[in-house]
Amino acid sequence: MAEEVFEDEVMEHGEMSFLEHLEVLRWHLVRAVSSIFIFAIIAFVSKSFVFDTLLLGPKHGDFWTYRMLCQLSDRFGLSDLLCITEIPFELINISMAGQFSTHIIISIIAGFIISFPYVVFELWRFIKPGLYEGERKYASGMVFYTSVLFALGVLFGYYIIAPLSVNFLGSYRVSEEILNQIDLNSYFSTIATLVLASGMVFELPVLIYFLTKIGVVTPDSLRQYRRHAVVGILILAAVITPPDVSSQILVFFPLMFLYEISIWVSALVLRNEAKANADI
Repeated sequence: MAEEVFEDEVMEHGEMSFLEHLEVLRWHLVRAVSSIFIFAIIAFVSKSFVFDTLLLGPKHGDFWTYRMLCQLSDRFGLSDLLCITEIPFELINISMAGQFSTHIIISIIAGFIISFPYVVFELWRFIKPGLYEGERKYASGMVFYTSVLFALGVLFGYYIIAPLSVNFLGSYRVSEEILNQIDLNSYFSTIATLVLASGMVFELPVLIYFLTKIGVVTPDSLRQYRRHAVVGILILAAVITPPDVSSQILVFFPLMFLYEISIWVSALVLRNEAKANADI
């Protein structure tokens, strides 16, 4: 409560000094980090669900994504071409504190993912007082859209990118004489990295919104460089997925759709600014 009283008093007396801005920002960051810490503790004590159900899910042949691929294969008359029933590798721990340290790191990552909407909300509360009334109006749904896009990206990474990568990398062999015994830290860090990266990539429309606001990009420039974007997205899809065409296509189209949405967002920003200037 003390920090809220401080912030209210400062706002009542006009503009804040640099140190006062830092003080306000500090309390917003404290609350954001505290939320991450609280959810990390919840994730830590929910070890069985987080690890056995969520993170180890893509390692099992009955994972949702594999079942859907098998159904698609059957529907399009491809026999069992897309079916994945077994992923031939086992996880091992080669470090004394490996499992404990992995448990802590994954819990922190889970805490960040779960508390992401609140973290964005705290950042928005810090930024909001510095905006004009019109800017606040047009950015009123920023927390909601940012959170939804991040959630969609996390789900896309978990159900599409992660299982395809686990299947390819876990079953790939240069020789039948070499068995895949994968360190648990390598496995879990791969899953976490893919999921987080996907969540961040899905924030592209939000990034374009701010870049348009400061005049870095325009709808015309985005349309002009659409071909370059296609090449860039193809390269990104090739990097974050196994080197097969089907996986790259599954990743390419959603990312390309996000780029098209970003063009619409950029045009909407300029249209709203033109309307606001016309009303002045």
